[in-house]
Amino acid sequence: MGKGARNHGMKESTSKSSSKDQNVYAAWAKDVKECEENYQVKREQGLSDNEVEKRLQTYGKNELEKHEGQSIIRLILDQFNDTLVRILLAAAVISFILAWYDGDEGGEMEITAFVEPLVIFLILIVNAMVGVWQENNAEKALEALKEIQSDQATVIRNGRKIPTLPAKELVPGDIVELRVGDKIPADMRILHLISSTLRIEQGSLTGESEAISKTTKPVSEDCDIQGKKCIVFAGTTVVNGNCVCLVISTGMNTEIGKVHSQIHDASQAEEDTPLKKKLNEFGEVLTMLIGCICVLVWLINLKYFLDWEYIDNWPINFKFSFEKCTYYFEIAVALAVAAIPEGLPAVITTCLALGTRKMAQKNALVRKLPSVETLGCTTVICSDKTGTLTTNQMAVTKLVAMGHRPNTLRLYKVEGTSYDPSDGKIQDWPSGKLDVNLQTIAKIACLANDASIQQSEKGYVSSGMPTEAALKVLVEKMGLPNKLEGRIATLEFDRDRKSMGVIASSSSGKKSLFVKGAVENLLERSSFIQLLDGSKAELDQRAKGVILDSLNEMSRGALRVLGFAFKDDPPEFTSYNGNEDHPAHKLLLNPANYPFIESNLTFSGLVGLRDPPRKEVRQAIEDCRAAGIQVMVITGDNKNTAEAICREIGVFGAGEDITSKSITGKEFMEHRDPKGHLSQKGGLVFSRAEPRHKQEIVRLLKEAGEVVAMTGDGVNDAPALKLADIGIAMGISGTEVAKEASDMVLADDNFSTIVAAVGEGRSIYNNMKAFIRYMISSNIGEVASIFFTAAIGIPEGLIPVQLLWVNLVTDGPPATALGFNPPDKYIMKKPPRRSDDSLINAWILFRYLVIGFYVGIATVGIFIIWFTHSSFLGIDLSEDGHTLVTYSHLSNWDQCYSWHNFTVGPFTAGDRVFNFDSDPCDYFRNGKIKAMTLSLSVLVAIEMFNSLNALSEDESLLTMPPWVNPWLLLAMSVSFGLHFLILYVPFLAKVFGIVPLSLNEWLLVLAVAFPVILIDEVLKLVGRWNSGAESVSKSKHKAE
Repeated sequence: MGKGARNHGMKESTSKSSSKDQNVYAAWAKDVKECEENYQVKREQGLSDNEVEKRLQTYGKNELEKHEGQSIIRLILDQFNDTLVRILLAAAVISFILAWYDGDEGGEMEITAFVEPLVIFLILIVNAMVGVWQENNAEKALEALKEIQSDQATVIRNGRKIPTLPAKELVPGDIVELRVGDKIPADMRILHLISSTLRIEQGSLTGESEAISKTTKPVSEDCDIQGKKCIVFAGTTVVNGNCVCLVISTGMNTEIGKVHSQIHDASQAEEDTPLKKKLNEFGEVLTMLIGCICVLVWLINLKYFLDWEYIDNWPINFKFSFEKCTYYFEIAVALAVAAIPEGLPAVITTCLALGTRKMAQKNALVRKLPSVETLGCTTVICSDKTGTLTTNQMAVTKLVAMGHRPNTLRLYKVEGTSYDPSDGKIQDWPSGKLDVNLQTIAKIACLANDASIQQSEKGYVSSGMPTEAALKVLVEKMGLPNKLEGRIATLEFDRDRKSMGVIASSSSGKKSLFVKGAVENLLERSSFIQLLDGSKAELDQRAKGVILDSLNEMSRGALRVLGFAFKDDPPEFTSYNGNEDHPAHKLLLNPANYPFIESNLTFSGLVGLRDPPRKEVRQAIEDCRAAGIQVMVITGDNKNTAEAICREIGVFGAGEDITSKSITGKEFMEHRDPKGHLSQKGGLVFSRAEPRHKQEIVRLLKEAGEVVAMTGDGVNDAPALKLADIGIAMGISGTEVAKEASDMVLADDNFSTIVAAVGEGRSIYNNMKAFIRYMISSNIGEVASIFFTAAIGIPEGLIPVQLLWVNLVTDGPPATALGFNPPDKYIMKKPPRRSDDSLINAWILFRYLVIGFYVGIATVGIFIIWFTHSSFLGIDLSEDGHTLVTYSHLSNWDQCYSWHNFTVGPFTAGDRVFNFDSDPCDYFRNGKIKAMTLSLSVLVAIEMFNSLNALSEDESLLTMPPWVNPWLLLAMSVSFGLHFLILYVPFLAKVFGIVPLSLNEWLLVLAVAFPVILIDEVLKLVGRWNSGAESVSKSKHKAE
């Protein structure tokens, strides 16, 4: 396990305490010589083998720590840390013990008894397997982070260059040579630039949209990560130039190591989703209710298994019946099975999975199922700027060319936001042949350029610097000049002169110098300006002022500005053709000569570039505002650029004062009231943000009760993605680290896709609420049925395995189909629901208690009707020949053996004949099979009709008829089909303890079940009246 560089300062080393407790040596604020002295190393010699060994012992290897995850046993046990699961587990264990006991006693229903605990155990095993699989995926972000580390490095040790040293063997003080394309193996201080420039692509770590030029010069000690211009960071890439560096941090003390620690810490702080919390609360309430009802059932039936006599007002001579005690214990178990919606986890998973398919069609790829539901209550979206709100493709937006006279300019607005040359045009562009000035600008933009544009499956993509790619697209839109010179030499860009030049040769052999770069620098080295017709005029102060005014205007608009200049027939290169023996070639070998070569230029024009906002983002921001979702922009880019983009896309109004709403990450961390800053209404922007800033913002928002969605694409975003309620990574530009840390990946990197996903999440939650209420109301009915049975003392009408079948199989298809309810068309016009909003309010609970009460009456009632009536509602029930008994007989059936002359005749059920000549009292045990079948069938039919009630919380079936969701009608057919299957397949009928029903008996079932629709329609009507009255009351209150 790598310890990393525990102390960056060699003179202060020897302590092995945590790096957090030590003063880090600020190598970025020291000059090169001081750094070499501090790390006791010379650039030419490097470290000796002995010194390397010592430092390896002190600092450990240059690798990221492997955090030990939970053991498989611990993960499995954690899956049972859930109230509903524990109740189920207890019910299964007790059922198994009772089944075993019945088997030992020679019970006839032992097969049925064992089916119930085995099915419950199977559910729990599958649930645990899914949970363990999800947990095992949690740390993949850390593994992906390790993949972006460099494997090898070119190191100088003992005065010799080692080209392929394993990067994990690097120690602080090592001298490393970097070249173009190298992945940087550790955090290092630049000692010497071999090339004239060095550019590093570090956007994945810092959030900057372009490759950054590096230098050897020290910077301020308290600067942020973006400001450390003399430091290169582990995991970033060299895109231009060569250099020699000094290793200052390895392992966990590198910036990427800190990100690794932050991801691990964030993963430890992951919370349950709002729905999971509500279900846990529901489970706790359910546990109390089950306990109370079970105790109540036992107390009601205490007289059946415990008896005593009173002498002198004291109870004595207790008589206890173990057989009857276990019977009522089985009823308590049946209550537990009835009260728990066993199918709920499976239905929720199915609904969320279907939701992920819908979201995938909208380019939102969900990695973690619960995040679908969490999206629906998102209150804040913290969005990265580059690539999410913008295209991450630089584009020219303004072109300024010279006019007819020295003091006049021509301004052209350039449309388009991508590298596609056909995306937009140049406004007011002259028709016909380009004038000479525009041709010159096009030549310079094309030739002083190392980028290229290619068309691929994903559209137009660039290779090279984004700004140069944007210039190539501009040239395509302008129209390529007819004749382009060929490049014969390049004057590389450097930070001092801030320009790049090329020597070009025409077909006639005429040489030209084309230069692009910072406008101020080019103006300093220019003597002339080129006019529209190609003629030259002297560059006086007035002309220079006009050009600088245009530059300043574009800079205020957060545009990056490049100027163009040229020189015809540079005297040193008149006869140069690229030959290395030519005297001019020696001038090119020394970058110190470039300012001299690029002097006495003719200025021809300038362009403004930016990473443009996506076209659809402004509308998406408006949709967020309408939906009550706050948008915060958190970016590593500079403040002016961030503010300009935010104004353009509508985060801020055009004239809005944003003094208090736009601050840097550093300013936020030093803010005296950060929570107060975050509580401001409307948009906020944080620029120059580092990983720890993003994490702190997310943490404080969550503490304030917000549900936070965080977007990001870089390594630097991963900790905040992990910490947020919804981490959203970019699919195209995102690093694997960000994707693995996220809950959702955007296939198109588009902010508007997030907004569409939020709408889908809200719709899914509404549908989930519908089927959760449906299943809970069904379970209330089952509990009522068993409670009424126990309370009035009639034989058991529903056994646990039948209840389990109803909860898991029969209720499953309709509950799942409710997930296909059409979305509310105003769903994104409503504010987000609170994450602590109750699934079931007082009125809904009352409604389902009424429905449950009716279910209990119907299932128990039909049981009693079969035993006591030969017909009901004009439906003849005497066809099977069963014997009628009085209600008194039925409610005192346990006293049957004390009745004189009690006889029961045989009856038929399907092709079976039930005879009770040997034991008439068996009529109330095995003879109740037909009455049980009727009870079960009524329960199934009522729950099918109740699923129609769940189509809408308040809308009548007259205004929202069943066919608005054809999947529900199909699901009801499937559920009835499954019920017919267990009724009419003899083996299954025996397992479930039921028999086939006749047509008349089915008519009775439907007649008893149908009123549940009428009852709920009346309750919905009352609910609509209440809602209307509340709305009128609120309107009057506002008017007052």
